[in-house]
Amino acid sequence: MAVGIFDSGLGGLTVLDAVAKRLPDMPLAYYADSAHAPYGVRDADDIYDLTTKGVSRLWEAGCDLVILACNTASAAALRRMQESWIPREKRVLGVFVPLIEALTERQWGDNSPPREVAVKHVALFATPATVSSRAFQRELAFRAIGVDVEAQACGGVVDAIEDGDLILAEALVRSHVDALKRKMPNPEAAILGCTHYPLMQDVFQDALGAEVEVYSQANLVAESLADYLTRHPNMYGSGTESMFLTTGDPAKVSNGATQFLRRRIEFVKA
Repeated sequence: MAVGIFDSGLGGLTVLDAVAKRLPDMPLAYYADSAHAPYGVRDADDIYDLTTKGVSRLWEAGCDLVILACNTASAAALRRMQESWIPREKRVLGVFVPLIEALTERQWGDNSPPREVAVKHVALFATPATVSSRAFQRELAFRAIGVDVEAQACGGVVDAIEDGDLILAEALVRSHVDALKRKMPNPEAAILGCTHYPLMQDVFQDALGAEVEVYSQANLVAESLADYLTRHPNMYGSGTESMFLTTGDPAKVSNGATQFLRRRIEFVKA
């Protein structure tokens, strides 16, 4: 009954932690493609190839349902995977869905025409690849009208977090928020469009101001997954054990993950 969680590195651990708290009896298999992180500077074909390889490994681990806890993979690879690669009996879900559900206050299955929503000015902070894909804007446009989205590519933030340099990460976040506010001085809401960014949520909030509502993904994804599994109990995989897999150096990744979650995490070679 295991569920798989895929990420280019350690950022998806924010999603894993939230899912583990929401579904404490669910075995979770986590795959960190640390040898190839970050994905945010790669082209779409490269991201697709790396993502399908990682998802295949999670299927081998008994996970019929895999969450792409990586906005870059969700933006650059998921649609192509769904159209031509994923077998009928498997599911791969991205992390944009719960965000857009929350922002537009409508369920994903609601296929009524796009309508006006309360929030009109949205700041999107994401990796360069996610920003260039315009996937978030495209999905939002299917469900809402009259929403102005200003995207800011946050180069360097993921690298700093993966390296454990939170001082540098904070400086970069504040710089990127300043750059965004020069383009959109008064955003009403901000989307943290990378699963690494919740670690810096307090910094984003402080730099943006208390009046800006900051949407982070981990808890939204966990709630969405719980709801999905209630509606689709056949998607519980055959896996029975939690595991942490990485393409990188297991000792280094384990140390980083332990610092990330503040509890001991042991990765093995994928």
